[in-house]
Amino acid sequence: MTRIPELLAPAGDRECLDSALQFGADAVYVGAKEYGMRAAAKNFDFDALREAVQDAHARGVKIYLTANVLPRNADLAALPAFLREAADCGIDAVIAADLGVMAAVKAHCPEVALHASTQTGIVNYETARVLYDMGVSRIVLARELSLPEIAEIRAKTPSALEIEMFVHGAMCMSISGRCLLSEYLTGRDANRGACAQSCRWKYALTEEKRPGQYFPVSEDSDGSYILNAKDLCLLPYLKELSEAGVDSVKIEGRAKAAYYVAGVTNAYRIALDALRDGRPCPEWVLRETEHVSHRPYTTGFLFGRQPDMIWQEENSYIRDYEVVGIVQKSEGGRLYVSQRNRFFAGDTVEILMPGKEPPAVAVTDLRNGEGEPIEAANHAVMDCSFACDISAPAGAFVRKRTE
Repeated sequence: MTRIPELLAPAGDRECLDSALQFGADAVYVGAKEYGMRAAAKNFDFDALREAVQDAHARGVKIYLTANVLPRNADLAALPAFLREAADCGIDAVIAADLGVMAAVKAHCPEVALHASTQTGIVNYETARVLYDMGVSRIVLARELSLPEIAEIRAKTPSALEIEMFVHGAMCMSISGRCLLSEYLTGRDANRGACAQSCRWKYALTEEKRPGQYFPVSEDSDGSYILNAKDLCLLPYLKELSEAGVDSVKIEGRAKAAYYVAGVTNAYRIALDALRDGRPCPEWVLRETEHVSHRPYTTGFLFGRQPDMIWQEENSYIRDYEVVGIVQKSEGGRLYVSQRNRFFAGDTVEILMPGKEPPAVAVTDLRNGEGEPIEAANHAVMDCSFACDISAPAGAFVRKRTE
């Protein structure tokens, strides 16, 4: 049996956490209200964090807390109390990028594992060794590394040091995410969780003596998204990553919706289980990564530099499916859902549920929450049901292909 990496999923709020737990994550990383790199996410206060840890541990799932901002002087005074209260919630690890924060974790909650964030910029085995000597039990590699470089880091570091890497999701144009562009243009510090995604904007070249004239950087007359990265997808290469010594594969997305978390986590769970059992990954699993909102995919730097491997020419997302409802229960040959986007009697929908290829179902005998026949479910979060001979668990997603 092949040893497979841990599957680490994101959760920006409780709904996303529930999806990560239901759809097969081995561990989930979350943020608190302070010190995390996703200030725009809902995140967890300490009461919610304590409950999240209890629910995750009941399923055998670990919870890692992000404290990966690069803090300024004014941020430090409250850090010890923050770390102690987080530790009291029962978290399994703190993910940190700043050396001062790492030292504070070891000083104030030494019983909690310390993971070095990708923001640390770990691209070689010497840095990994130094971090291990400082008490780091896991490193999250920089996204700029190739497969041979990852394998060399594994070979030249202590076996007790775990290696984690991102395998899916949005990528930053800066080296390991340390970017100054957002703060310079908008005053929003990307290194303290408030990135404005300035790299996604459209840019053109201007010349000092020709004010108001914009010159394309490429052959596109409207300008070029010269900083705009594609999304990462390494699902077809999990075997290679496992053989290189990766201990945990990480999905980006603490600012993403629960459907994204469910769909991507489900796909990687099935692929990892197939790898463990020596079975080929079903073809439909890779297609599932196309059915969540995403930019065009790339393998990044995993196989070295390749033409057009990172940048794309526009900031649009690919969205070929939308969630129309969340399953509340299956009962008496009917599927009861809470509506999220409108759908109609006669539509064909699919049901995303853990571990299975989503079946297609025709919507027939559509009824509202009072059991009255209706032609459309067109009121936000309305209760409704339709005839369905497929049993689906609560929390499954009902989706429809977009026109």
